[in-house]
Amino acid sequence: MSGSREAILGAIRKNHVQGERPRPVVPLFDQAVPADLRALFQKSLERMGGKMLTPDAADPMAPVRQAFVKPGPVVSCVSEFQGDMQITPQTKPTDIAPVEYAILRAAFGVAETGSLCFTEKQLLVNTTGFLPQHLVILLDPAQIVYNLHNAYQRPEWTQAHYVVFQSGPSATADIEGVLVHGAQGVRSLSVLFHPAS
Repeated sequence: MSGSREAILGAIRKNHVQGERPRPVVPLFDQAVPADLRALFQKSLERMGGKMLTPDAADPMAPVRQAFVKPGPVVSCVSEFQGDMQITPQTKPTDIAPVEYAILRAAFGVAETGSLCFTEKQLLVNTTGFLPQHLVILLDPAQIVYNLHNAYQRPEWTQAHYVVFQSGPSATADIEGVLVHGAQGVRSLSVLFHPAS
């Protein structure tokens, strides 16, 4: 058996092309970028079942508080809002299970899909983006890219250990096509445009 294995590996090594091979150049498909990425992001987010919160100039965090429609533990991973539960990177992932609301800041948003990108820096604990019942996301409008091709050019892909996209609340449909939001994950996802400080 090991002789066959060595013969196969030897043939692979012998025929393997040595040296650097350039990666193919992939276009960004961004020739028709709309002038207003915020409007496209909002339209895409709402198509995915997400909700856009209306900013309040007098009290920037008022829309976040108004998003809390039922009582429950609130965890905040942003400095702009104080939650009742503190988490750190050492928090056990299962400790997030009883959380009703989580407030996060997205690393960036993707206008074409209404997606939000999170790394371990924003989530602190990976389950923060999935176990709470409701997510309220702060997004700096200057951090919106047009499409996923542009998103993959961002530094998060080389600087983070964990990167995930999230688009709206979870959704599932039965065989008759009845769509149910929040069946297997977060039940609602709201986004507030709020510049990073």
